[in-house]
Amino acid sequence: MKTFFHPLLPAPALLCLIGIATLAAPPATANDPTRKPNIVYILADDLGYGDVHCLNPERCKITTPHMDQLAADGIIFTDAHSSSSVCTPTRYSILTGRYNWRSKKQGGVLHGFDQPLIAPDRVTVAGFLKEQGYNTACIGKWHLGLGLPTIDGKATRGKNADNVDWRGRINGGPVDLGFDYYCGISASLDMPPYIFIENDHFVGEATATKEFHPRRVGPAHPDLEAVDVLPEISRQTVQYIQRQQADNPFFMYVALTSPHTPLVPSKEWQGKSQLGTYGDFVMQTDAIIGEITTAVDASRFAENTMIIVTSDNGCSAKPAKASELQKAGHYPSGEFRGYKSDLWDGGHRVPFIVRWPAGVEAGSVSDQTICLTDLMATSAELAGSSMPQSIGEDSVSFAPALKGKPIVSSRQGVIHHSISGRFAYRQGKWKLLLTAGSGGWTKEKMPPGTTRQLYDMEADPGEQVNLYAKHPEVAQRLLAQLQSDVRRGRSTDGPDLSNDVQVKLKAR
Repeated sequence: MKTFFHPLLPAPALLCLIGIATLAAPPATANDPTRKPNIVYILADDLGYGDVHCLNPERCKITTPHMDQLAADGIIFTDAHSSSSVCTPTRYSILTGRYNWRSKKQGGVLHGFDQPLIAPDRVTVAGFLKEQGYNTACIGKWHLGLGLPTIDGKATRGKNADNVDWRGRINGGPVDLGFDYYCGISASLDMPPYIFIENDHFVGEATATKEFHPRRVGPAHPDLEAVDVLPEISRQTVQYIQRQQADNPFFMYVALTSPHTPLVPSKEWQGKSQLGTYGDFVMQTDAIIGEITTAVDASRFAENTMIIVTSDNGCSAKPAKASELQKAGHYPSGEFRGYKSDLWDGGHRVPFIVRWPAGVEAGSVSDQTICLTDLMATSAELAGSSMPQSIGEDSVSFAPALKGKPIVSSRQGVIHHSISGRFAYRQGKWKLLLTAGSGGWTKEKMPPGTTRQLYDMEADPGEQVNLYAKHPEVAQRLLAQLQSDVRRGRSTDGPDLSNDVQVKLKAR
């Protein structure tokens, strides 16, 4: 596996390579709580709410000591949601502060050869923080489309392509969207091309053919093996942290490839969980988070560095063999119904842990509802800046909750979205689903005549008692608010904006 940073280079050459400042500040300023905090945002891939032991102590049989320790040292958000129950849409929303379904992508996910989903003039969290003086880096899985260079000048698209120019410049990727540095792969680890990218170029050429997922054979770098990718993401992240200077804040978006398929735990983790390959991979994911945390702790700026750990959606039931895990006493979705792809909470209620010694009281818990769209507004507030009303139109700052205070929000509720493009709306304790079933891959027999669903999430977090017929006035109120949020092009206060396409509230 190629190492992208070059430790034998002289320090000035190395710092030029990764685009960071070369002057160190006096150590005394590094942990000043009045300074803008560093932000390390770690996004796991398909990690279920119930896969983190401290979030599901009675029914989690996987040990996750590093995430548990982060929670003990920081704050747990028990009601955090990804904007979608699948990965590409969620990543769009994290980086833009905008609901994914406002884009041209109304369902499903992108593949490794698809074109960029984020418009070139769209301000991202990274771009915004860069304007506030932050160094910005993205390490890991991108999965938001790339303008890959081609031999014939025709755009690549879909699951495979044979016209890629492996030496050309990649457009529309992280370094064109606000990140100073990028190292990672184009999409999920089970999607070709199987080759690393550094900044805007491939690292080498994909001259081999490999298959990390059945029926997804494609071009690959001869030296790249799936089992090496997660450790490499950790190495790149740790090295970047180690090279940061105390006088300049930084933002890192670390997108892990686990525990998504292919389930490829390293040899030292195989068999550790006694729950199969998925359990082993979750344990390794936790260990990787521990390595990143250790790097922060060894720095001069640990006190004023915020580490956020979350997931892009819930556990993927089929590859994880969820039914077998449950027989062994492990419930990847905790007490919640459904899995990845679904509108039920198991599809999008995600772990969300924040450690920030200078700003968060250890052992805190918040049950306030937040969404992964909220990174942009939160980052703006923590950076001491105002966010223009033309960006982050679905983003609300959860910064007050870090101090145990109520979140101040003009957003009336949170919108959920499934892989098939179905919608749900959550406001307070109420949740309305515009579908008769899961809206995703989970197939459960519903009572005859079911058309829509309404649940009291305080009394019934497992979504078992459908109150749609009993409380039509609540359902109608939530539907009207959802329709308004869609029509206005935003869910927060401000001038109306436009969706990229006409958005239809599918119901089935």
